[in-house]
Amino acid sequence: MTELTQADRLAKARAMREAGVDPFPARGVAAQPIASITSRAGSVEAPGPAIGERVTVAGRMAVPRDFGKLIFAPLFDRTGRVQIGFQRDVLGDWWPRRKWLDAGDLIGITGEVGRTHKGELTIWAREVQLLAKSYAPPPEKWHGLVDIEQRYRRRYVDLWATDGVMEVFKKRSKIVSTIRRFLEAQGYLEVETPTLHPIFGGAAARPFVTHHNALDCDFYLRIAPELYLKRLIVGGLERVFEIARNFRNEGLSPRHNPEFSMLELYEAQADYRRMMELAETMLETVALEVNGTTKVSFRGRDYDLKAPFQRVRYTELFREHAGCAFDDQPAVRRRARELELADPGNYWKLMNDVFEATCEEHLIGPVFCTDYPVAICPLAKTNPEQRQLAERFELFLGGMELGNAFSELNDPEDQEQRFAEQVRSKDPEAPGEVDIDYVQALEYGMPPTGGLGIGIDRLVMVLTGQDTIRDVLLFPAMRPSAASDVAPAAT
Repeated sequence: MTELTQADRLAKARAMREAGVDPFPARGVAAQPIASITSRAGSVEAPGPAIGERVTVAGRMAVPRDFGKLIFAPLFDRTGRVQIGFQRDVLGDWWPRRKWLDAGDLIGITGEVGRTHKGELTIWAREVQLLAKSYAPPPEKWHGLVDIEQRYRRRYVDLWATDGVMEVFKKRSKIVSTIRRFLEAQGYLEVETPTLHPIFGGAAARPFVTHHNALDCDFYLRIAPELYLKRLIVGGLERVFEIARNFRNEGLSPRHNPEFSMLELYEAQADYRRMMELAETMLETVALEVNGTTKVSFRGRDYDLKAPFQRVRYTELFREHAGCAFDDQPAVRRRARELELADPGNYWKLMNDVFEATCEEHLIGPVFCTDYPVAICPLAKTNPEQRQLAERFELFLGGMELGNAFSELNDPEDQEQRFAEQVRSKDPEAPGEVDIDYVQALEYGMPPTGGLGIGIDRLVMVLTGQDTIRDVLLFPAMRPSAASDVAPAAT
């Protein structure tokens, strides 16, 4: 059971085939999760009900320790780890075949649960079945993949070879399922809306474009599900949510991936204040369910997700940290030059660039930044008391935006005018045409509505303490490998 090269492993597989043993059998075993056994094993002093049971487990074998007549090897599945004991006197007929096994092989074991003389929980093998031969040797000494790029490219190795990685993604799954349960308990209905859009909208972003051959027209990969979900509010569904895969043709960063997951929800008879309450209650609930506490550590700082969260106004932050009023165009342009910001040709976009450069780092939070300038909120209702502002908030933690919400604009004339202004701006992140169908939907009447979007990937970063979005995506976007970087196929 020594760890050998790939060529040695291939030779073992050929030897198995010559002996009539398939190194990749079609049938698996009826395995129990390892955690279900270890959780019932008790201790040396107080043995649990699992001790003495005959069980079957399956998983990936780590580096074995060979003592001649006795071999020990850790076995891992997605629930945990347990030691397997192979005894020559028990496995007499199989014993010569032990040399076919290597670290990294997938095996099935049937045996009795017990302990070694030193008290280590062990399954003493009675039957051994190779489930899949590992041609590629595992990372040296099972310390994980050291090269960070290889970790992302070979996540199929990283998951079992690097400590803690699998736990992040198991926790991610629990975060999403907890969000679903929370919203369903609030009377929300989960829905699915199109990924291919004839007009992109619902957010400011460059889209990915694709072509539909049968219809002979271009479509855009969804940058946000917003406009379709609000059509459903018009249709009377009243409370809807979608955990959508969105696509934005933008750069890569520790917070950005061109393909990402977003929770969007809409509630009739609600506004952005209700969305604040919903957001903070949901995040508190998810943190407690997933981590057992509302306290989290993220990028070297500690935070508390216990509701209620702090509220601050965009305009007040702007004056405090940018040093001028948001609508003082000469002063804002001077500040932008001081910050060496490129002028996008649109004052309001430049103003928001100044906000991002000067204010966001101070939004430690968790905190709601509220009441944005209406000029950068084409889908939000105007604040009736301050017409320059919109009923919108963004949720921040550690200077990173986690969510965005509006009191939704439901006046079809106002909405059509704002769409037209976007089109006239020639902004590549704005739609190239007015979404007439959405305006027509509003003409049938949409009730007062609150909408909320939460970035799932960023929320997972916070709740798992990961510094970069790549560490919470199973397969983050990467430049394709050169042919020389790809391992040759086994022959």
